[in-house]
Amino acid sequence: MSHLNVHGITHLRHVDLAVPDYATQRTFYRDTWGLTEVGTDGDLSFLAAEGSPEQYIVRLRKADEKRLDLIAFGATDPAAVDALAAKLGAEGVQLVGQPGTLQTAGGGYGFRFFDLDGRTIEISSGVETRKHRAVEEGEAIPVRISHAVMNSNDPTATKDWYEKYLGFKLSDTLWSAHMGEMMHFMRCNDWHHSLAIARGPHTSVHHVSFEMRGLDEYMRGTGRVMRAGIKKIWGPGRHLAGNNTFTYFLDPSGNTMEYTTELERLETDQWHPTLYDIADPQTQDQWGTADPMSEIIAKDSFNTPDRGLFVAPPV
Repeated sequence: MSHLNVHGITHLRHVDLAVPDYATQRTFYRDTWGLTEVGTDGDLSFLAAEGSPEQYIVRLRKADEKRLDLIAFGATDPAAVDALAAKLGAEGVQLVGQPGTLQTAGGGYGFRFFDLDGRTIEISSGVETRKHRAVEEGEAIPVRISHAVMNSNDPTATKDWYEKYLGFKLSDTLWSAHMGEMMHFMRCNDWHHSLAIARGPHTSVHHVSFEMRGLDEYMRGTGRVMRAGIKKIWGPGRHLAGNNTFTYFLDPSGNTMEYTTELERLETDQWHPTLYDIADPQTQDQWGTADPMSEIIAKDSFNTPDRGLFVAPPV
């Protein structure tokens, strides 16, 4: 069965964040979160995961205002990039620029555009891979970036946009009797989700998730971050949709970051999305080790309204 995205989108590459507390954030992602700073360029820091062939999975930019700079996805080849850019342009999606050679580490060929809510999205192919290694037993550092979850005040409209324009497929939905559809999990390959859209009061980053080697490494990493005095929002636990483990923390600038492991890979394309009721404790946490989801917990991941909507980042 083919899991290939109809437009040749292959995977999540990196999430780029602008932060006022740049020095603090660099230290957090290197020393506490366990990423490797592979380079800096002026006010930019590029952070890789030891287990991932991606040049970097997080980019930090020193800025006066906190914002999401962009979310980058890979594509199969330059032809797929060109075809998608032409399609989006013809359908009235606002492009930031035409496809061309990327100026970032590893080069590549790609373009940027605004999604329905005004986030900058980049699609690229041919980015050089980085020399990486197998993360060892007991080594509690991220293996790769797993997924990005974004807040939207109309998550169903945003989900529909990603289906229509970018060919993402719906894996599952979380639902509440009071609030309706709360989160849509979307895939572009056989991972249960690379992107999810959550219901929030405004457009912002909900969380970015990092895959650990296994359960032991996930727990060791959770403990290390807790011991470092970083605010733990929720976890450890295991979700029902995606079957993945979770521990959520607030990074120093108020973005939520997650350690996860064992995210489900879909065996078949004939996948039927399930509507899970978030009132069921099993939906939130199959283990029962995490505190029940509450408005207090949820509020932490609402984040502050994104200041960068429909404004392309400077780099």
